[in-house]
Amino acid sequence: MTTTKAKDPLEGVTLETLLTELVANFGWKHLAKEVPVRCFMFDSTIKSSLKFLRQTPWARTKVESIYRAWKLEPPKGKVLFPS
Repeated sequence: MTTTKAKDPLEGVTLETLLTELVANFGWKHLAKEVPVRCFMFDSTIKSSLKFLRQTPWARTKVESIYRAWKLEPPKGKVLFPS
């Protein structure tokens, strides 16, 4: 019996790639709404955000869950980041 398991979207993806893709697709403003941290709200850069996320497990987990939800394609009509 073979079980089909969906591939984890985080497999093989660096934190920098993950963050860059989220910013390119949703922008800093939407990330700041979902994860209200200074590095997303003020003078946002990939470098400062990576430093923060690497030192703050709860924030990294939240960002990774946003990425997973986006990559696993939510059902049609569901908005990940409402305006």
